[in-house]
Amino acid sequence: MTSRTVAAIVGSLRKDSYSLKLAHALAKLAAPSLAFDVVTLHGLSFYNQDLEATPPADWVAFRDRIRKVDAVLFVTPEYNRSVPGVLKNAIDVGSRPYGQSVFDGKPGGVISNSPGAIGGFGANHHLRQSLTFLNIAVLQQPEAYVGGIGDAFDDKGELVKEALRDFLAKYVTALAAWIEQQKK
Repeated sequence: MTSRTVAAIVGSLRKDSYSLKLAHALAKLAAPSLAFDVVTLHGLSFYNQDLEATPPADWVAFRDRIRKVDAVLFVTPEYNRSVPGVLKNAIDVGSRPYGQSVFDGKPGGVISNSPGAIGGFGANHHLRQSLTFLNIAVLQQPEAYVGGIGDAFDDKGELVKEALRDFLAKYVTALAAWIEQQKK
């Protein structure tokens, strides 16, 4: 299997973010053929079309980083039955100007999470709507809604829920196969 790089885009800015911990856990569970680049959105300025003539350096850096990867994985909490504004902003920055999206044609995945029982179902599906428009081929199965995330990690950020570890290992294996299928 060819080595592939996946940008795991974290949809939360919180220092102790469950999404960030999930992204790092996935990187550890992935086969050696899959390298994760965990992308946080700290310092990514708001999208404003007026700035496209001379895009801010943070936009250019984000776009270049995503352009270089083979696939994208969005790891996000749910805010008000949708994605956090910082993640929507990153999607806007990466997909503009129109016709020059850094996401175009990349395989991808979505993992949503929540301390609640439904695991960010609303954010997951809302995000998938945008990804369809961006021409990202999103892994359909297994779906990944991680509920009850509040006790999944120890105080060092290590994944301690065995059932979740097993699920994430299956997910990342399916994601690797999906990326290979799409890259043929």
